[in-house]
Amino acid sequence: MSAVDQLLHILDLETLEVDLFRGRSPQVGWQRVFGGQVISQALVAATRTVKDRPVHSLHGYFMRPGDPSVPIIYEVDRIRDGGSFTTRRVRGIQHGAAIFSMEASFHVREEGFEHQLAMPETTAPDLLPGEAELKAKFLSKAPPNVRHYWERERPIEMRPVDFAHYLSRDRLEPRQQVWVRTTGPLPNDPHLHAAVLAYTSDFTLLDTALFAHGRSVFDKDLQLASLDHAMWFHAPFRVDDWLLYAQDSPYTGGGRGFCRGSLYTPDGRLVVSTAQEGLIRRARPKV
Repeated sequence: MSAVDQLLHILDLETLEVDLFRGRSPQVGWQRVFGGQVISQALVAATRTVKDRPVHSLHGYFMRPGDPSVPIIYEVDRIRDGGSFTTRRVRGIQHGAAIFSMEASFHVREEGFEHQLAMPETTAPDLLPGEAELKAKFLSKAPPNVRHYWERERPIEMRPVDFAHYLSRDRLEPRQQVWVRTTGPLPNDPHLHAAVLAYTSDFTLLDTALFAHGRSVFDKDLQLASLDHAMWFHAPFRVDDWLLYAQDSPYTGGGRGFCRGSLYTPDGRLVVSTAQEGLIRRARPKV
């Protein structure tokens, strides 16, 4: 299967019983389950119990590392079905313990007041090097772990507006812009696009907090982990078309880094906002 087909496969959860679903992880050699996968699968589980209402927000907490070698069981609690809003709670369970919990809210489409902050100035994705050009231009100089990350086939294409932080130890402003889209077309299912974007939103967000310290998620002497993740879905979008992921990190301290993100369509519409706090500490010596 292509990487996109594999992603769609892991998002097609198996129904075990009413409000009980099973998800699997791709066997790609990772030591723990990618956080974006858990968020997206939990969202799929919640969406399976809701009729005709799109998700408008989710708030999740990571409690234990996921084990890629065994399935994740997702248990959905139908908190409320209201006139305009539907609320669901989801627990992801492995080895008899919760690894992730999430609450998601779904809202009927309504007309009302509208405003948004303008999209920041950026470089159009067609003017940036594609992945093949990035690999040829930058990866020969990159550390082995960075090369391995960029060389494998992935379901999401990313075009950073600035590639400098991958290649230097300079302390940089804790901001970045990355254009993202799937590497293949997706079905015309808005719920699926929301789940795929939830998967995508976890890729580069925590990395932004490290720019100010001249560090990277690839540094093996750091212990990094997502602690929580939130998303607000403002307007319809497609993930198989380009979205600008503008990210910043207003604060890092106490062993944690806080990051924010805004996703815009190429014509400047703000469609999704994200926020995440992650663990950032020097790795402790193994005893």
